[in-house]
Amino acid sequence: MSRNPLREGVRALSVMGVLETRQGDGTYVTSHDSSLLLAPMGFVVDLQDHSGAHHLHAVRRLLETEAAALAARLIGPEDLTAADQMLLRIEAELAKDEPNHETVIDNDMAFHQIIARASGNPVLAALIEALGGRTTRDRLWRSISQQGADETTHAEHRSILAALTAHDPDRARARMAAHLFAVEDYLHERPPEPAQ
Repeated sequence: MSRNPLREGVRALSVMGVLETRQGDGTYVTSHDSSLLLAPMGFVVDLQDHSGAHHLHAVRRLLETEAAALAARLIGPEDLTAADQMLLRIEAELAKDEPNHETVIDNDMAFHQIIARASGNPVLAALIEALGGRTTRDRLWRSISQQGADETTHAEHRSILAALTAHDPDRARARMAAHLFAVEDYLHERPPEPAQ
Protein backbone atom coordinates (compact mmCIF):
# COMPACT_ATOMS: atom_id res chain seq x y z
CA MET A 1 0.00 0.00 0.00
CA SER A 2 1.35 3.42 -0.89
CA ARG A 3 1.64 6.24 1.64
CA ASN A 4 -1.21 8.40 0.29
CA PRO A 5 -4.03 5.87 0.87
CA LEU A 6 -2.51 5.01 4.25
CA ARG A 7 -2.39 8.71 5.19
CA GLU A 8 -6.02 9.17 4.09
CA GLY A 9 -7.09 6.11 6.10
CA VAL A 10 -5.35 7.40 9.22
CA ARG A 11 -6.93 10.83 8.69
CA ALA A 12 -10.41 9.30 8.31
CA LEU A 13 -9.97 7.16 11.42
CA SER A 14 -8.74 10.24 13.31
CA VAL A 15 -11.83 12.19 12.30
CA MET A 16 -13.96 9.28 13.50
CA GLY A 17 -12.15 9.28 16.85
CA VAL A 18 -10.65 5.81 16.44
CA LEU A 19 -7.07 7.08 16.12
CA GLU A 20 -5.25 10.03 17.61
CA THR A 21 -2.19 11.43 15.86
CA ARG A 22 0.40 13.37 17.81
CA GLN A 23 2.82 15.49 15.81
CA GLY A 24 6.31 14.07 16.18
CA ASP A 25 5.14 11.30 18.55
CA GLY A 26 3.09 8.85 16.49
CA THR A 27 -0.43 7.54 16.00
CA TYR A 28 -2.38 5.93 18.82
CA VAL A 29 -5.64 4.04 19.18
CA THR A 30 -8.06 6.06 21.33
CA SER A 31 -9.94 4.78 24.35
CA HIS A 32 -12.81 3.60 22.13
CA ASP A 33 -15.18 5.56 24.34
CA SER A 34 -18.59 5.17 22.67
CA SER A 35 -19.34 8.88 22.90
CA LEU A 36 -16.11 9.72 21.05
CA LEU A 37 -16.71 7.13 18.36
CA LEU A 38 -20.29 8.34 17.79
CA ALA A 39 -19.43 12.06 17.69
CA PRO A 40 -19.21 12.09 13.86
CA MET A 41 -22.81 10.82 13.76
CA GLY A 42 -23.84 13.98 15.62
CA PHE A 43 -22.18 16.04 12.92
CA VAL A 44 -24.16 14.22 10.22
CA VAL A 45 -27.38 14.85 12.18
CA ASP A 46 -26.46 18.54 12.45
CA LEU A 47 -26.30 18.74 8.66
CA GLN A 48 -29.95 17.71 8.35
CA ASP A 49 -32.33 20.57 7.65
CA HIS A 50 -35.07 21.57 10.09
CA SER A 51 -37.77 19.78 8.09
CA GLY A 52 -36.36 16.42 9.20
CA ALA A 53 -36.70 17.12 12.93
CA HIS A 54 -39.62 14.73 13.32
CA HIS A 55 -37.49 11.90 11.87
CA LEU A 56 -34.74 12.62 14.40
CA HIS A 57 -37.24 12.62 17.27
CA ALA A 58 -38.74 9.33 16.04
CA VAL A 59 -35.31 7.68 16.23
CA ARG A 60 -34.77 9.24 19.64
CA ARG A 61 -38.09 7.73 20.80
CA LEU A 62 -37.14 4.24 19.59
CA LEU A 63 -33.83 4.36 21.42
CA GLU A 64 -35.04 5.98 24.63
CA THR A 65 -38.05 3.72 25.13
CA GLU A 66 -35.80 0.66 25.07
CA ALA A 67 -33.23 2.41 27.29
CA ALA A 68 -35.99 3.08 29.83
CA ALA A 69 -37.02 -0.59 29.80
CA LEU A 70 -33.42 -1.72 30.29
CA ALA A 71 -32.85 0.88 33.00
CA ALA A 72 -35.94 -0.29 34.89
CA ARG A 73 -34.25 -3.66 35.33
CA LEU A 74 -30.81 -2.33 36.26
CA ILE A 75 -31.17 1.10 37.84
CA GLY A 76 -29.72 1.45 41.32
CA PRO A 77 -30.55 3.76 44.22
CA GLU A 78 -27.85 6.29 43.29
CA ASP A 79 -29.26 6.82 39.80
CA LEU A 80 -32.83 6.95 41.11
CA THR A 81 -31.76 9.65 43.58
CA ALA A 82 -29.90 11.56 40.85
CA ALA A 83 -32.95 11.42 38.56
CA ASP A 84 -35.19 12.62 41.37
CA GLN A 85 -32.77 15.50 42.06
CA MET A 86 -33.01 16.58 38.41
CA LEU A 87 -36.79 16.61 38.67
CA LEU A 88 -36.66 18.58 41.93
CA ARG A 89 -34.49 21.19 40.17
CA ILE A 90 -37.09 21.43 37.41
CA GLU A 91 -39.86 21.82 40.01
CA ALA A 92 -37.94 24.64 41.70
CA GLU A 93 -37.46 26.40 38.37
CA LEU A 94 -41.10 25.99 37.36
CA ALA A 95 -42.20 27.45 40.71
CA LYS A 96 -40.59 30.78 39.79
CA ASP A 97 -42.62 33.62 38.30
CA GLU A 98 -40.35 33.65 35.24
CA PRO A 99 -38.86 30.16 34.82
CA ASN A 100 -35.65 29.94 32.82
CA HIS A 101 -36.57 27.59 29.96
CA GLU A 102 -32.92 26.75 29.25
CA THR A 103 -32.41 25.62 32.86
CA VAL A 104 -35.51 23.43 32.58
CA ILE A 105 -34.24 21.89 29.32
CA ASP A 106 -30.73 21.33 30.74
CA ASN A 107 -32.18 19.39 33.67
CA ASP A 108 -34.59 17.57 31.33
CA MET A 109 -31.63 16.41 29.24
CA ALA A 110 -29.70 15.37 32.36
CA PHE A 111 -32.71 13.30 33.48
CA HIS A 112 -32.79 11.47 30.14
CA GLN A 113 -29.01 10.92 30.24
CA ILE A 114 -29.24 9.31 33.69
CA ILE A 115 -31.78 6.85 32.31
CA ALA A 116 -29.68 6.17 29.21
CA ARG A 117 -26.57 5.44 31.30
CA ALA A 118 -28.60 3.26 33.69
CA SER A 119 -29.56 1.06 30.71
CA GLY A 120 -26.18 -0.61 31.12
CA ASN A 121 -25.40 -0.21 27.41
CA PRO A 122 -22.74 2.45 26.79
CA VAL A 123 -23.31 2.48 23.02
CA LEU A 124 -27.04 3.04 23.48
CA ALA A 125 -26.30 5.78 26.02
CA ALA A 126 -23.85 7.46 23.62
CA LEU A 127 -26.38 7.33 20.77
CA ILE A 128 -29.07 8.86 22.97
CA GLU A 129 -26.71 11.57 24.15
CA ALA A 130 -25.65 12.36 20.58
CA LEU A 131 -29.25 12.60 19.38
CA GLY A 132 -30.59 14.29 22.51
CA GLY A 133 -28.17 17.16 22.19
CA ARG A 134 -29.36 17.72 18.62
CA THR A 135 -32.98 18.08 19.76
CA THR A 136 -32.34 20.91 22.25
CA ARG A 137 -33.58 23.64 19.94
CA ASP A 138 -36.90 21.89 19.27
CA ARG A 139 -37.38 21.16 22.97
CA LEU A 140 -36.57 24.74 23.93
CA TRP A 141 -38.96 26.16 21.33
CA ARG A 142 -41.74 23.87 22.63
CA SER A 143 -40.99 25.00 26.19
CA ILE A 144 -41.31 28.66 25.18
CA SER A 145 -44.18 28.49 22.71
CA GLN A 146 -46.56 25.82 24.04
CA GLN A 147 -48.54 26.85 27.09
CA GLY A 148 -48.14 24.30 29.89
CA ALA A 149 -45.56 22.20 28.02
CA ASP A 150 -43.03 22.32 30.84
CA GLU A 151 -45.57 21.24 33.44
CA THR A 152 -46.88 18.43 31.24
CA THR A 153 -43.35 17.24 30.50
CA HIS A 154 -42.53 17.31 34.19
CA ALA A 155 -45.56 15.17 35.05
CA GLU A 156 -44.51 12.70 32.34
CA HIS A 157 -40.99 12.60 33.79
CA ARG A 158 -42.42 11.86 37.23
CA SER A 159 -44.41 8.92 35.82
CA ILE A 160 -41.28 7.58 34.10
CA LEU A 161 -39.35 7.83 37.35
CA ALA A 162 -42.16 6.01 39.19
CA ALA A 163 -41.91 3.13 36.71
CA LEU A 164 -38.13 3.04 37.08
CA THR A 165 -38.44 3.04 40.88
CA ALA A 166 -40.87 0.12 40.65
CA HIS A 167 -38.38 -1.67 38.34
CA ASP A 168 -41.22 -2.18 35.86
CA PRO A 169 -39.71 -2.36 32.33
CA ASP A 170 -43.04 -2.45 30.47
CA ARG A 171 -44.39 0.57 32.30
CA ALA A 172 -41.10 2.47 31.90
CA ARG A 173 -41.10 1.75 28.17
CA ALA A 174 -44.74 2.80 27.78
CA ARG A 175 -44.37 5.98 29.82
CA MET A 176 -41.23 7.03 27.97
CA ALA A 177 -42.97 6.34 24.66
CA ALA A 178 -46.00 8.43 25.65
CA HIS A 179 -43.70 11.26 26.75
CA LEU A 180 -41.75 11.27 23.49
CA PHE A 181 -44.87 10.88 21.33
CA ALA A 182 -46.08 14.14 22.87
CA VAL A 183 -42.92 15.83 21.61
CA GLU A 184 -43.40 14.33 18.15
CA ASP A 185 -47.04 15.48 18.09
CA TYR A 186 -45.89 19.00 18.90
CA LEU A 187 -43.38 18.92 16.02
CA HIS A 188 -46.15 18.08 13.56
CA GLU A 189 -48.39 20.90 14.83
CA ARG A 190 -45.91 23.53 16.00
CA PRO A 191 -46.02 27.16 14.99
CA PRO A 192 -43.15 28.45 12.84
CA GLU A 193 -40.08 29.71 14.67
CA PRO A 194 -39.29 33.42 14.36
CA ALA A 195 -36.81 34.35 11.64
CA GLN A 196 -33.28 34.94 12.89
